[in-house]
Amino acid sequence: QVQVVESGGASVQAGGSLRLSCAVSGYTISRHCMGWFRQAPGKEREGVATINTGSSSTNYADSVKGRVTISRDNAKNTVYLQMNDLKPEDTAMYYCAARPTYLDSWCSFTQSAFNYWGQGTQVTVSS
Repeated sequence: QVQVVESGGASVQAGGSLRLSCAVSGYTISRHCMGWFRQAPGKEREGVATINTGSSSTNYADSVKGRVTISRDNAKNTVYLQMNDLKPEDTAMYYCAARPTYLDSWCSFTQSAFNYWGQGTQVTVSS
């Protein structure tokens, strides 16, 4: 059974940093699109960052470019989201998702394409 488990969410002040982790069990994440998505209260879920675990190509939402880095450790079957200079508008539930892909594929933010989702980890940023 595939499990996707996020961790690392917390309450921080604006300007602070957090590193979220996404651990996958049940299969290996090599040659997968792994994505981080977030949903703020009253808003739709949106893409934050994706990574192709085979090629390491990345994709970032404009709202987080320059402040966020997605990375992966295939040996640990884990994907990370390093978030710096956090802003109150980053407050949301953050979800990790996975789907198989090809080595040279671009990992878009199309949520319906992702097969497996975690339960989320809460990030709260106060001003």
